[in-house]
Amino acid sequence: MTLSFFDQFLSPTHLGVPLMALALTLPWILYPAPTARWLNNRLLALQGWFINRFTQQLLLPLSLGGHKWAALLTSLMVFLITLNMLGLLPYTFTPTTQLSLNLGLATPLWLATVIIGMRNQPTHALGHLLPEGTPGPLIPVLIIIETISLFIRPLALGVRLTANPTAGHLLIQLIATAAFVLMPLMPTMALLTSAVLVLLTLLEIAVAMIQAYVFVLLLTLYLQENV
Repeated sequence: MTLSFFDQFLSPTHLGVPLMALALTLPWILYPAPTARWLNNRLLALQGWFINRFTQQLLLPLSLGGHKWAALLTSLMVFLITLNMLGLLPYTFTPTTQLSLNLGLATPLWLATVIIGMRNQPTHALGHLLPEGTPGPLIPVLIIIETISLFIRPLALGVRLTANPTAGHLLIQLIATAAFVLMPLMPTMALLTSAVLVLLTLLEIAVAMIQAYVFVLLLTLYLQENV
């Protein structure tokens, strides 16, 4: 029983072929395509309003040089929200519960922000490794600490995006199993457990959107330091 709880996080395969690429490709089919009409339908209007508001809030603290990342960051945000939300459906696989995928998304984007900072303003980028006014004896120690904190950023991004959906899926499965077991024995407790399950599902929907937003927001803050 304990091991079966973690079977939902195994990457699906068919005839020995991993289906991770298929799980990452199919969500794009769900997005409505823009049309040449002057007036769009309600779904396209809602999608356009959401993307415009999110892009406006995302680029607010950035300089003009960081606005080139608008399309990339907005697409990443919508993509992560879709993956997290689809993973809450029964009998589905959530790709964002795989640490390898999240690190594959976080590391290149973080590295790109570092390279941009080192290319455009190397003095300012290296100045983050040593706070102003640091006493002389603490300079070597602080440089080492800041360097470690710099290189641990992509790991923190990946682990944060992995841990929250994983914990939420485990809690949902545990509470659902408890409600199923209690139904013939204690119907009242089973109903209370089912109510908790509904509330937890609503919480996980919020977490699915918030974690995608936090992932992109932190990338924006890293970009702000180097632009």
